[in-house]
Amino acid sequence: MCGICGYYSFKKEISSENILMMNNAIRHRGPDDEGFWISDGVTGHPFAGKDSTVKIKEKYPLLNENFSKIALGFRRLSILDLSERGHQPMVSEDRKVTVTFNGEIYNFKKIRKELEDLGYSFESNSDTEVIVKSYLEWGTDVFEKLDGMFAIALVDLDHQKLILGRDRVGLKPLFYYKKDYALIWASEIKSILKNEFVKPEINWNGVYTNFLFQTTLAPETCFQNIFSVEPASFLTVDLKDFSFSKKMYWDFPVQKNENITENEAVESIDRLLSNSVQSQLFADVPVVSMMSGGIDSTLITAKAKSFKEDINAFTISYQFSESEIKNASLLAEKYHVSHDVKKVSDEEILNKLKENIQHFEEPYSSLEVLMNAAEYAKELGFKVVLSGNGADELFAGYSHSLKLNQWLFMKNFNFVRHFIFTNDSFSRKVKNYFSQDIMLDFFRQSQVGMKPLEAKSIFKEEILKSVETDLNSKKLSETQDYEGLFEYDMRYSLSSHHVYRDDLSAMKYGVEFRYPYLSNDLIDYVSSLPEKLRYNGKINKPLLRKVGDKYLPSEILQMPKRGFSFPLAHFIRTEPKVRSFIEENLNSLKKRNFFNSETVDDWWENQNTDFDCIKIWQLVTFELWYQKYFEN
Repeated sequence: MCGICGYYSFKKEISSENILMMNNAIRHRGPDDEGFWISDGVTGHPFAGKDSTVKIKEKYPLLNENFSKIALGFRRLSILDLSERGHQPMVSEDRKVTVTFNGEIYNFKKIRKELEDLGYSFESNSDTEVIVKSYLEWGTDVFEKLDGMFAIALVDLDHQKLILGRDRVGLKPLFYYKKDYALIWASEIKSILKNEFVKPEINWNGVYTNFLFQTTLAPETCFQNIFSVEPASFLTVDLKDFSFSKKMYWDFPVQKNENITENEAVESIDRLLSNSVQSQLFADVPVVSMMSGGIDSTLITAKAKSFKEDINAFTISYQFSESEIKNASLLAEKYHVSHDVKKVSDEEILNKLKENIQHFEEPYSSLEVLMNAAEYAKELGFKVVLSGNGADELFAGYSHSLKLNQWLFMKNFNFVRHFIFTNDSFSRKVKNYFSQDIMLDFFRQSQVGMKPLEAKSIFKEEILKSVETDLNSKKLSETQDYEGLFEYDMRYSLSSHHVYRDDLSAMKYGVEFRYPYLSNDLIDYVSSLPEKLRYNGKINKPLLRKVGDKYLPSEILQMPKRGFSFPLAHFIRTEPKVRSFIEENLNSLKKRNFFNSETVDDWWENQNTDFDCIKIWQLVTFELWYQKYFEN
């Protein structure tokens, strides 16, 4: 787990000050080591940095003022092969291929054995070296073979190619800027903004979708000309002519296993999840399980215990989370797991409120506790944290999935919206409901951001004219069944939202989150099952609950679904400091002339529901985002 960055300047060589500043901007992602590689496009040379280990500084010269067309930067969080042999950028023996890599490859030992049988030898025990030699053997077909979470930047001087690749479901972020014969990329946007080619500009289309979905849908971001490498894809840049291509290397299985029984499915999921937990426990540093009191994380902890006797767990406690703490403690007691509980007070949230919000690189509609979780894991001495994230998307865990059949029936009556002429709150709510014509609309409604009419009403007219409010370009396969919703949950809710937040939250403190529910084999298997087994419209996560029956106390299985975030609406209504904080930032926002001040005031003065609080928080986080990335 690390941070990567780099640039390719096609027309001219630029100063290495760029890569030094870019790498320093993501220092938090890898405090253990750093490294550089620069090239004129024909030959390349490795360099050490100020934060490199002593042995790396002895081996490579320190990067000072230099000029190059290509530069790679790397920050290391040492998880596997803690020695200098795992140092990056890693260069092939013939010095023609150079790789920087952020993430973990869980099947690297299997691939390594395959390569050894083909005659390759290895100098380290790192998964990075496996990636280098896999590319030498299989080229870009290597992406299909990797099971794990990864963002990879690879320069192939022999074939004059630069390649950026990302894992199947986007567990590791990778952003890029492309304009005027310059390509700049990094694990975080704040690194890209340090390059001399980049001047931050607002992408209002990205802001609009962010307001609707709680996140900006990949590949767009809230910055003009900065994009996210899409999950399960790689980009190839020809170093000779700066031509650009994208290829998807994986998609959900089309063929369904219609003949399988429920018992067979449960047994297979049980086995595949166990395999995934076992492989993701592998590390050369201590591993801990992050537990809420729900099914997802407690099941991971229970399974981890069978492979790692001394597995530890921790739980974050905050307002109204008493039942979560009780159930997590039940599981820990049942399996004799050492269990720590960290109570996060209102004061702790307040003290780092602005800093934590601004660490996210776009506006956000929640109040994360994940940063507190990552900080606590670090305090306990853990670099690797097992997470239950991904189970809701994979197994139909969200409450909105239970409303799917109702929506599929009710949308037959969507014509009634044309006969609603009143404009009171209830009428707007009804009209919005009967405006969900396609699966994308239904998914958007479930994300509890602003409604389309609300988002349109908040922008000043001159800005709204520049916004593409038609979301047809965001549509996926649009099958009118659970399979269609599943695709939106996996591609947008998971990839663009949840694991993106996880990564920023964890890496702020140099901690790695891992996701046993999101292994290749488990995703392939579950998504190939027929809908009748995966979804019944009556209870969430029907298959995972069957697996949990064998491991979990009944109290956990019966606990209602909850999100893992601080009670934002309660905080806004009851905490004077938060209200003052909001008013201060709303006043600043209104002076910018981006949004209609009358609408902002109306929303602030009429906080009738939790959703009303979310709208206000989206505006506040926009203001904080703007301050951080456009004023500072």
